[in-house]
Amino acid sequence: MNITAAMVKEIREKTGAGMMDCKKALADAEGNMEKAVEILREKGLAAVAKKAGRIAAEGLVEAYIHGGRIGVLVEVNSETDFVAKNQEFKDFVKDVAMQIAASNPQYVSREEVPQDEIEKEKDILKKQALNEGKPEKIVEKMVEGRIDKFYKEVCLLEQPFVKNPDITVSELLTEKIAKIGENISVRRFVRFEVGEGIEKKSENFAEEVAKQMGQ
Repeated sequence: MNITAAMVKEIREKTGAGMMDCKKALADAEGNMEKAVEILREKGLAAVAKKAGRIAAEGLVEAYIHGGRIGVLVEVNSETDFVAKNQEFKDFVKDVAMQIAASNPQYVSREEVPQDEIEKEKDILKKQALNEGKPEKIVEKMVEGRIDKFYKEVCLLEQPFVKNPDITVSELLTEKIAKIGENISVRRFVRFEVGEGIEKKSENFAEEVAKQMGQ
């Protein structure tokens, strides 16, 4: 059964579930629209969109230190303090902190990326494609594909989840919203790495040896 974009769109409009969840439900239902909706409702995913619109102002700030060289602080919000104390929620926040330490995102989502940075990246990608000898008429499509790859590198929610690369952090977040029953959002983070941003002094090896020998 061929799952079309129109079918996915229709299921999304009916349920409010995420695109990948709709596509998977349609595949599991072998293209049967009604059955796909039932599958999403059984998983609790049909109501995720409504939950995602609710205000999340409680939550946790998690600190994660890796090997004394990388440190992360991340704020993840929930709707209630009750959920913030839930072990499932706490484990998710820890996973997010570890993800940031491992994958070094620059932003939470693509909406946070400054437009001038996107335009600069597009310009670089366009020049790369032209230098590769690609026809100008297909360069724009190539740039759009490569900019999606750029988002996956710099945006936390777009990155493959380190513990399960088959899903993105965004899809993991959707799963947790469905399971816990409250809106959850990753608000902000900072990441520190020892020596980051410092121009390290390099010396000639022979000079270094000479210094050590007192010459």
